[in-house]
Amino acid sequence: MSKEAALPRSRPRRDGLEGPQELGSILDQLAGEPRLAEGMSIGRLARQWQEVVGERLALECSPIRLEGRVLLVRATSAAWATQIRFLADQVARRANSTLGRQAVKGVRVVVGEAPTRP
Repeated sequence: MSKEAALPRSRPRRDGLEGPQELGSILDQLAGEPRLAEGMSIGRLARQWQEVVGERLALECSPIRLEGRVLLVRATSAAWATQIRFLADQVARRANSTLGRQAVKGVRVVVGEAPTRP
């Protein structure tokens, strides 16, 4: 008797829901959710931020989140915020290159110290 024949057959569900699904198809569905996709994008940008903006600027600013297609960046001072605003088009292009898609249309900058990581 084969192993497949030894497994009990599942009964049709009464609640109308489908049975088990492959993990890959579930992850594909989740990746299509806008909030999750934005979260994944900001995570990738945060990990590769130095490559996006350069070593010096990465010390003075950090990506916070994507709001639609606008990248919100926190700068440590008004002077650095001005620098980021000046380079906004370049930052958006490099961010899109890093993400491999046109996720960033614009950059908005706020001033304030980034929270320290434990």
